[in-house]
Amino acid sequence: MAHWLFKSEPATWSWDQQVAEGEKGTCWNGVRNHSAKLNMMAMKNGETGFFYHSNEGKAIVGIVEVIKEYYPDHTDPTGRFGMVDVKAVKALPKPVTLEEIKKTPALAGMVLVNNSRLSVQPVSDEEWETICKMGGL
Repeated sequence: MAHWLFKSEPATWSWDQQVAEGEKGTCWNGVRNHSAKLNMMAMKNGETGFFYHSNEGKAIVGIVEVIKEYYPDHTDPTGRFGMVDVKAVKALPKPVTLEEIKKTPALAGMVLVNNSRLSVQPVSDEEWETICKMGGL
């Protein structure tokens, strides 16, 4: 099963807002990058992802689960982009900062380190395990 990373600016959509959506979760819309679109198209129900606060905080703060696979994004007037639905699973006991990630040799190949602007990105099993340990899970 694949793992992912979802980036959001906390002033726009925060971990606390995601948690407040409860079991029903919410759509992950507004993505307008073709690489991120392809990543979302590859997602399957039950797969997990890190929730990353970008710009402010710059840290992985929680884990989400994909609860609805790719479908059209109602906020895209062109009809070219889609979205998935995710729900919060758990917060990381200790947020893992971008600075810590960059200093960890096992994470040197992570997309977050090498293509930090990509808003939805894959995470390898090894990267997933390393970050979970760093975050206290």
